[in-house]
Amino acid sequence: MDDKTIIAKRVAREMKSGQLVNLGIGLPTSVARHLPAGVEVFFQSENGIIGMAAVPAEGLENDSLSDAGGSPIGAVAGAAAFDSCTSFGLIRGGHLDVTVLGGLQVDELGQLANWMVPGRMVPGMGGAMDLVSGARRVIVAMTHTARGEAKILPRCTLPLTSVRRVDLVVTELAVIEPTARGLLLRETAPGVAVEQVLATTAARLIVPDQVGVMALAA
Repeated sequence: MDDKTIIAKRVAREMKSGQLVNLGIGLPTSVARHLPAGVEVFFQSENGIIGMAAVPAEGLENDSLSDAGGSPIGAVAGAAAFDSCTSFGLIRGGHLDVTVLGGLQVDELGQLANWMVPGRMVPGMGGAMDLVSGARRVIVAMTHTARGEAKILPRCTLPLTSVRRVDLVVTELAVIEPTARGLLLRETAPGVAVEQVLATTAARLIVPDQVGVMALAA
C-alpha cells in the first residue's frame, strides 16, 4: 500500500455519517474513495457543489463538473450546485463539519502552512485560509517528510495559512493531535516504531505510555 493510500484510508475513518465535508485539492480528494462501509457524508467543493461523487469512468467526464482543482468529479442524486458566494458563505459561516487539507508544514502550535510552494509561482492561498478558519474540524493529510526534510517543525518557516490550531495531522507514519500542551503522538502506522516517527519529526512530540496502531478503512 502506497503512502498516500495509507493517509487517505486513515483520514476516512474520521468521517461520520451526515457530516458536511470539504476535501482539499490533491491527496485529500482520495479520502472519498475509502469511506468505511455504512458511512455516508456530503462532500462539498469550494467552487460550488455539495454532493460530490467518485471520479466518473473514463470517457464520462463532464467539463462543467469539477472540483476546486479542476479535476473531473461525479455527483450523487440530489446534489446541489451554487455560486462561489454561497459556497464561501457556508465555509465562513461555520457550517462545514470537517475540512481535509494537504500540508507543507505543521508546527508545535498546530499551525498549518499549505499554500506557498518554495521556488514555484502560485496563484495564492485560494480558499485554504477560509477553510482552516471556518470549518469546525480541520484535518491535515500530508506525507511526513518531503525530499528527506521534516514537515513537522518547531515553527513553520513558510507563510501560515491561519493561526488557528488544526485538529489532527495524519501522515503515512503517524496520527498526531495538536493540543494546548503540544503535539501528541496518538498512533503509528502498522509496522512503524515510535522511534522512526521521532527520528523523522523536527518538532517535539508528546509520547504517551500507550501509542495506538492505525486502523485503516477497508
